[in-house]
Amino acid sequence: MKNNEARRCLLCKKPKCSLQGCPVHTPIPECMALYREDKLDEAGKLLFDNNPLSAITSRVCNWKQLCHGNCVLNVKHIPVRWYEIEQEISDAYLFSAKLKRESDVLAGKKIALVGAGPVGIAAAVWLYRAGADISMADANPRMGGVLRYGIPAFRLDKKYVNAFERMFDDAGIKFQGEMRVGRDIALDRVAARYDAVLLGAGAEKPASLNIPGEGKGLQALPFLRNPAAFDLGRKVIVIGGGNVAMDASRAAVRQGTETWIYYRKDYGNMPANPNEIAEAMRDGVHFRVFQAPVEVRTNSVVFCDCQNVTDPETGKVVTKILEGTEHEVDCETLLTAISETPDPTIFTGCEPLLDRWNIPQVTEDGQVIIKGIDNVFAAGDFLTGPKTVVEAVASARKAVDAIIARYGRKAE
Repeated sequence: MKNNEARRCLLCKKPKCSLQGCPVHTPIPECMALYREDKLDEAGKLLFDNNPLSAITSRVCNWKQLCHGNCVLNVKHIPVRWYEIEQEISDAYLFSAKLKRESDVLAGKKIALVGAGPVGIAAAVWLYRAGADISMADANPRMGGVLRYGIPAFRLDKKYVNAFERMFDDAGIKFQGEMRVGRDIALDRVAARYDAVLLGAGAEKPASLNIPGEGKGLQALPFLRNPAAFDLGRKVIVIGGGNVAMDASRAAVRQGTETWIYYRKDYGNMPANPNEIAEAMRDGVHFRVFQAPVEVRTNSVVFCDCQNVTDPETGKVVTKILEGTEHEVDCETLLTAISETPDPTIFTGCEPLLDRWNIPQVTEDGQVIIKGIDNVFAAGDFLTGPKTVVEAVASARKAVDAIIARYGRKAE
C-alpha cells in the first residue's frame, strides 16, 4: 500500500529530494505528512499551488534522477517512491479543482500568454490567482503544447491536459487556438494591447543535420502530432538521443516497424530521461551508438563510426568522426530528432537580441530585450532551449514572479 510507502519517509527537515532534487522544490515532507493523515485535499492543494502540473510532471519527469535519486534512503538502496504518491495525490485533486482569485495584486492588469504548453498553463494558474485578466494564444487548435502534440498518449494520457481546458474555461480564461504570433498578429501589437506578455511558445523549430539529402527524412515533431497518419514502411531509423527521439521511436515501434535509434555518442551522453531509454529498449527499439550520419539517400542513410577523444587544448571529451568508416544502412523512413530551437518568426517586425540558436536575450528579471518594447518576458524552452516539463514550470514561476514584482499592486 502507498500509505506504507509514505511511512518510510523520514520527513527530513532539510530534504534533499525537494531542495536539491526538484527544480520546483516540491514540499515533499509537508505533503507526505498530510498524506499519512489522509488529508489528500490539503496535500493536493499544496502540490497544485507549488506546481499546477504536478499530476503531469510526476509521470514524465526524470524522478529516478530528481526526487527519487536524492532521497537520503538511497544509502540503503531503498529510496521512497514519492513520485507514485504524488501521482495519487495530484490525480485526486486535479480533476475537481477550480481556480479562484486568491489575491488582487494584479487586479485590473491584462496579461497575454503566447503559447499554451507547460509554461502557459502554469503561468495562467498563478497569474489568474493573483487577479490578472488572462488571454492565451497558441499555434495549435487546442491548449497543451508538447503535452498534447508531442508526448505520446501511451506516456501521458490527454485527460490531464483536458482537465486544464475545463478549469480555464470555467474560470473565464480566454484561449485562442491556431493563432501564430508573428504571422497572424505582430508581437508589437500584442505588447501594445496588454500590460505584459509572456512568451512560452517552446522550442519547436527542428535543428538541421547539415548533411546532403536530409530533406528526404521526416522530422520527429510533426510525426508525433499524429503517428497513425504516416506509413513508415518496414524499417525506421531515428537519429537523436533526447526525449523526442525516444518518444518517436516508441511510437514507431508500436506500428509494427523495425525501429533503430542511431546516436553519435554513447548511452551516458544521451540527454533523454534514462527511464525513457529503458522503456524504449523494453518496447523493442534497437540502439546503435557512436554513429554519425553523413548523407541521406533514398531508402538508406550513410553513417560513419565515432569515438570519444580528449581535446588536448581544453581537456574536454569530444566526439570525433573516424574517416574511412562510411557504411550504408537501409531504411524506409528516417526520423530526425536532434534538437529544437525557438522559432524567431514570432519577432517578425521587431528588433530583438537573439543568440545563434535564436534564443532571446533577456534582462535580469527575464524581460526580452526588444528595441522599443519593454513589457515582453520569456520562459521555458523558448528561453532556455529544450528542457524538461518540470524545468519549464520552474522557469514559468520565475517569470510570473518578475511580472508580479513589476506590475503588481504595491503594499500600502
